[in-house]
Amino acid sequence: MRLRRLSCAAAGLALLLAAGCTGRADEDARPTASASASPRTTSAAPSPSPSPVDPVSIQALIRREHSGSGLRLGTVLARTAAYTSYAVTYESDGLTISGLMNIPAGKGPFPALVLAHGYINPAVYTTGRGLAREQDLLTREGYVVLHTDYRNHARSDDDPDNDVNLRLGYTSDVIGAVLALRGSGRPEIDEDRIGLLGRSMGGGVVYNTLVVAPGLVDAAVVFAPVSGRPQDNLERFQRGEGDPIAAEIDAAHGTPEENPRFWRNVSPLTFAHRATEPLLIHHGTADDTCPLAWSKRTVAAFEAAGKDVELRQYRGEGHTFGPRWPDSMEATTAFFERHLR
Repeated sequence: MRLRRLSCAAAGLALLLAAGCTGRADEDARPTASASASPRTTSAAPSPSPSPVDPVSIQALIRREHSGSGLRLGTVLARTAAYTSYAVTYESDGLTISGLMNIPAGKGPFPALVLAHGYINPAVYTTGRGLAREQDLLTREGYVVLHTDYRNHARSDDDPDNDVNLRLGYTSDVIGAVLALRGSGRPEIDEDRIGLLGRSMGGGVVYNTLVVAPGLVDAAVVFAPVSGRPQDNLERFQRGEGDPIAAEIDAAHGTPEENPRFWRNVSPLTFAHRATEPLLIHHGTADDTCPLAWSKRTVAAFEAAGKDVELRQYRGEGHTFGPRWPDSMEATTAFFERHLR
């Protein structure tokens, strides 16, 4: 099992950001020099300070010291012969985040999966809503499943700036969920075998997590993901649907035409070279919510960076997956079996 690198990578490491498929990042995060002085040098030269970055960017997430702890099991939501489902909370970057966790029956420790759901209006969202089929099936396959609600959802704390800041807080919440699992000390959880699964918007959260925190998990799967270029998502889901948040985003960060540097630096595709974990993408050819072309672009970016990525296409399947869902889950469980068992 690989050495976990998150505590090093996220606790102030500023890594050199090479060019991704959308071009080199404009605000490089460079490592701090720590070379010893030569014999002829009487005092060591001061280490250069990391160059400033926009606080709303993938680079800012890379530099942040992420935290996740205090996993607490609350009310039993369901109990079956195969598993018990609990309402849970954990801490993520100073916020309390709620969620749902399924623990298989039997003797652990079990490998664990963090699930990142797609967009559901927070006004109607309830704990664990989303990915219900996946929660049940994956737990029956022998995985502890933690479905995060994200900030601003259900019983989680509020982050009033999250929407205008392109919901990057959700990435912190997924990283925090993994760290909370790993530090929980619960005997049911194998802290050295953890994967990610995201759907739609949650697929974009998974992309961000892979490039922000390489080494955090062992493998990732996404279904019908959004675009790896946030401007595509803004145009389609917010500006295209008359959402007033689009104007707030434009005012805060500039449009893609006005501020291309910002939009490059919030795209995980720009930083695809940082990813280290295998990625499996499922996408239907008839998806009229998140076009298949978006996943093809993501695959091209990861392949250009030499990464382990696979795209499985399902003819005639729409955004939610219907007849081919069992096939997609068979491939998913086989993928996790290879990388987490």
